[in-house]
Amino acid sequence: MRTDQGSGHDLRHHGDAEVRDDGSALVDLAVNVRADTPPGWLREHIAGSLSALAAYPDGRAARAAVAARHGLPVDRVLLTAGAAEAFVLLARALKVRRPVVVHPQFTEPEAALRDAGHTVDRVLLREADGFRLDPAAVPEDADLVVIGNPTNPTSVLHPAAAVAGLARPGRTLVVDEAFMDAVPGEREALAGRTGVPGLVVLRSLTKTWGLAGLRIGYVLAAPETVAELERAQPLWPVSTPALAAAEACVGPRACAEAADAAHRVVADRAHLIAGLRDFSGHGLRVVEPAEGPFVLVRLPGAATVRHRLRALGYAVRRGDTFPGLGEEWLRLAVRDGGTVDGFLDALGRALRAA
Repeated sequence: MRTDQGSGHDLRHHGDAEVRDDGSALVDLAVNVRADTPPGWLREHIAGSLSALAAYPDGRAARAAVAARHGLPVDRVLLTAGAAEAFVLLARALKVRRPVVVHPQFTEPEAALRDAGHTVDRVLLREADGFRLDPAAVPEDADLVVIGNPTNPTSVLHPAAAVAGLARPGRTLVVDEAFMDAVPGEREALAGRTGVPGLVVLRSLTKTWGLAGLRIGYVLAAPETVAELERAQPLWPVSTPALAAAEACVGPRACAEAADAAHRVVADRAHLIAGLRDFSGHGLRVVEPAEGPFVLVRLPGAATVRHRLRALGYAVRRGDTFPGLGEEWLRLAVRDGGTVDGFLDALGRALRAA
């Protein structure tokens, strides 16, 4: 592991770029949103909120529902327009001297910090270590540390004790748990913990529930941190339909459905990884163990293979925009068995064309 201050990566590139415009007809393995979502019952619930659009949004019920879901008081919850807004709020509202982002991971936290004028240090986790965290690699004087768990794009699930070990008095520890509800039992989650100093946990409701276009997420943190971030928000930052979605997605029915979906992800991911192993003779390597709804693979000539896959009707996420990775990396979203079989067939054809 090493600390790196450079940028040199397109931090604003995201998987949706692969399926816009001429990519809209492709089978999507580039975007980490669960397929066939939102479910019908959730669409109906959101649609039912439209009759209240004449009134200004009132987030109290949704905020209370999120607090109850995690066993927290309401003053430890802040609703946001997706986790991306939370990264911007943290970058603009908190007074920090040395922010550190642990990479490879989702690039928006660093982009938001840089946009806010911060100089950002990077801790780059190494492939040779399985992209696993060593808390000792984070500089002691870092007063803001950002890490994802499970981490996008590596699909590594760090032990909660190791992540909590990054906490220090005077340090804000930001843990992006956007994909934690895709992990059965949400093992290694820190959401709901109140004994870790400076802990800020971010959650997204867009991935599991297919609500990327609605923009809804939340922050769990100490009351004083929540108040500071709330002061940086504009008035009524979360729309009435998004608030309705938030309240529904943390209820008992939704949590049970999400738990079932997490177990399906495990089975579908195992099917995908087993198929990918068949291409080891082409130099393909899967980062394992994978614990998120996506897998990271290293493949010689990955950029060429990605373009061939597009011609065959499949979109995958390029990996070279993630600090710590290069052009030989691809991220693949986990899909159902039939979709995976079609993709594996296309991948075989793309590799044989080399």
